[in-house]
Amino acid sequence: MSKELQTDVAIIGAGTAGLYAMREVRRAGKDFLLIDHGPLGTTCARVGCMPSKVALHAGAQWASRHALREIGVSGAEQLRIDTGVTWAALRAQRDQFSASAAGKARSGAGDKLLIGRAKFIEPSLLDVETEGGQLRVQAKSVIIANGSRPVVPGWLEPVRARVITTDELFELETLPTNIGILGLGAIGLEMGLALSRLGVRVIGADLASTVAGIADPVIAERAIACFGKEMPLWLGAATSVAMAEGGVMLRSGANEAKVDVLLAALGRRPNIDGLDLAAAGFPLNERGIPLFDAATLQIQGLPVFIAGDANADRPLMHEAVDEGSIAGYNAARTTATRFQRKVSLGIAFSDPDVVSVGARLDALHADAIVVGSAAGEANGRARILGGEQSLLRIYADAANGQLLGAAMVATGGEHLAHLLAWAIQRKETAESLLALPYYHPVLEEMLQAALLDIVRQSGQKSSLPPGLAAETAD
Repeated sequence: MSKELQTDVAIIGAGTAGLYAMREVRRAGKDFLLIDHGPLGTTCARVGCMPSKVALHAGAQWASRHALREIGVSGAEQLRIDTGVTWAALRAQRDQFSASAAGKARSGAGDKLLIGRAKFIEPSLLDVETEGGQLRVQAKSVIIANGSRPVVPGWLEPVRARVITTDELFELETLPTNIGILGLGAIGLEMGLALSRLGVRVIGADLASTVAGIADPVIAERAIACFGKEMPLWLGAATSVAMAEGGVMLRSGANEAKVDVLLAALGRRPNIDGLDLAAAGFPLNERGIPLFDAATLQIQGLPVFIAGDANADRPLMHEAVDEGSIAGYNAARTTATRFQRKVSLGIAFSDPDVVSVGARLDALHADAIVVGSAAGEANGRARILGGEQSLLRIYADAANGQLLGAAMVATGGEHLAHLLAWAIQRKETAESLLALPYYHPVLEEMLQAALLDIVRQSGQKSSLPPGLAAETAD
């Protein structure tokens, strides 16, 4: 007979969302159990945002040798890189990030950490398979935060021996000579560029006609022109795969190439299919995702909350932090609080960065907005940094100039992205932002230029110089 444990809140998953949920449950003074089958360490630390940024940094450092000739350096062409050492250093740094995340789970949960696989018997009753046997966990509320895993579609099965996923990439001990990347979303694009800059021959392919999920066609065109110089981009057509001697043959339209390895970067799917949700009576949508309220994260009519990648809504690390906090806060209380969600923000650290902030262009009515643009060619700091290809487009309400969204491919775009996200969330207008100071020469002057473009188009005329306000009496 299974041993039964009682707790206030059972948290399934010790990733980012689960750890922040645990924090809120502890702050509320409630008892909890944190359940994870391992390995501990968040997706971000083990296989996502952190190791990919280490790879991008290494690639950028090595690629920077090409610019040395412009400042009078000779002999740079004689430099050599040992990518085995590079990759070993990356993996060591990745292990540090992962160990830190795992340590936080162990220290934060203490003896409340259960290593095992959970599934639902009822919405508040779990069966947990551990090395020591089966456990029953009866909880007053449950949080599902067990993350996601890479998608490997069935059509890749004939070449599966040569396919790695984004979860497996950083387990490679050595880099391949050449690699095909299927899927050019943020991670596929980032890793393709990082590996290309380290000297790996990369072929990037995507059924979509753009990269990094860009919705703005003007930004998409600029991004493709920019990144296409670093690696071939096969876009807008299906790619077929077949085993070939010593590798895999890729074909897409008139394109054909043989690669050693395929990286499947085709998205991730929630790890909820092993939880027996349907059998336990959960209301599910057509994709098998529980029906939940995005403001409370509560699953319809049940004392169960779902956060992070598990709900497939906003699968980004900073969103998992917020969602874990919301789920933990509400799971520890009898009445769920509705939380206001933050402005959406997405960044591919592709250098130049690809950024989407707030409303996407395809979600806005063209006749109700004005689009302010600024190009790197006209920005002194961007030109100094080699970012002439940068392009920023800001979408504003045509009636009042309020910022609604933005997209860019820009050097230093990660920083401009935050300024824009804060401004959009605070409902700033182009005029209110122009009233703030801008130093020279800085990349932020691109923001200033785009805002001026919005004001020029908006038809709101003032006799005062743009960005200046007259003193008012106290």
